[in-house]
Amino acid sequence: MATGLAGRSVIITGGGSGIGRAAALAFAAEGARVVVADIDGDRADAVVKEVAEAGGDAVAVVGDLSEQHVVDQVARTAVERFGGVDVLVNNAGVMDRMSAVADVTDEEWERVIRVNLTAPFLLTRAVLPHMLAAGRGAIVNTASEAGLRGSAAGAAYTASKHAVVGLTRNLAVMYRKQGIRTNAIAPGGTATNITVDVVEGAHGPAAIRPLLAGAGRVSRPEDQAAVILFLASDAAEHVNGAVLPVDDGWSAV
Repeated sequence: MATGLAGRSVIITGGGSGIGRAAALAFAAEGARVVVADIDGDRADAVVKEVAEAGGDAVAVVGDLSEQHVVDQVARTAVERFGGVDVLVNNAGVMDRMSAVADVTDEEWERVIRVNLTAPFLLTRAVLPHMLAAGRGAIVNTASEAGLRGSAAGAAYTASKHAVVGLTRNLAVMYRKQGIRTNAIAPGGTATNITVDVVEGAHGPAAIRPLLAGAGRVSRPEDQAAVILFLASDAAEHVNGAVLPVDDGWSAV
């Protein structure tokens, strides 16, 4: 597959671990130059080192992407270091506690929405002027199986990922004539370091767990990264507004 990614500038959020790390390594292997954005500096630096040892070019930006000044730093770093922004991968995210609506605290709701939805919005808004000036760009969002159904997570996470799906489709329509494509993956269960701090005996986990039997096999981060790479590449130049499940058929059940 000819990806056309060599020399392109790519921002990957949550790039220090899991799907983000796998994506950073995959893009770098194609010759792309990568901004690894993560809240954990040690993890981000470790990925940058991995890329460098493999002969690639990457730089880390550390901070909370729900804060505007961090978003500005990420976009500025891509432009100053690599000359622009060709690809944005909005991958960073957090899980909720599987809480049902009656049990969701303000803190849980606000944190999940801020990281999973507001941060991608802020970063997309920050990079769009650069993509518009170039007349091209690819945005890939990490949604979730929880963005396709109501039985895969708690209220906050489910709402945030449904919103990511809506944001993806709106961007695809709004900017297709300007050469910017926006797609999303909807991962099923994936072996990452994201944990779920459930409250045992609470209504949410009790209601959801019996419904997860059809979830299928747990994927590797590399499986998700391969699809992100495809959606960002020239091989997918006519794919726009797609939300692609990567879930071993869970969405078909």
